[in-house]
Amino acid sequence: MSLPQNSGTTMAPVLRALSERVRLRILNLIGDTELCVCFFVEALQLPQPTISRHLSYLRREGLVTARRDGLWMHYRVISPHDINAAKVLHSALEWCAQQPDMKRDRQRLGKACCAPEKFVRLAAAPLPGKVSK
Repeated sequence: MSLPQNSGTTMAPVLRALSERVRLRILNLIGDTELCVCFFVEALQLPQPTISRHLSYLRREGLVTARRDGLWMHYRVISPHDINAAKVLHSALEWCAQQPDMKRDRQRLGKACCAPEKFVRLAAAPLPGKVSK
C-alpha cells in the first residue's frame, strides 16, 4: 500500500499512536481509502466522540490527515517521512488486516447502510473515495 507522506512524523509519535487498539482499528478501516466519521461509528460500533478523539490524536501525531467537505470531515492515512517509522506503520497495517476482530470491523463497514461499496447516498452524506496516488 502506498500512502502519501507526512514530512514531520518520526518514530516516537508512530509508536504512541499504535499503542491503542481503537486507533489501530481506525487505521485498519481507513486503509488506502478516505472515510468520514459516520463510517467509523457504524463499523467500530463506538460512540462518535470516542472515534473523534482518537482521530484527533492520529491527526496530531501526523498519521492521518483530514479534508473538509461541507459539514463532513474525511480522513486518510499518511505515511511518515522517516523511513523506519513508515515501515512500522505499514507493518502494523498489514498485521491489523490479519486480525479476526479487525476483519469483522471491515465486514461491518461493508454491510453498513452507508457502506462505501454500496455507493448509497443518504441525506447528503459524503461517499468515501480512494486516495489518489
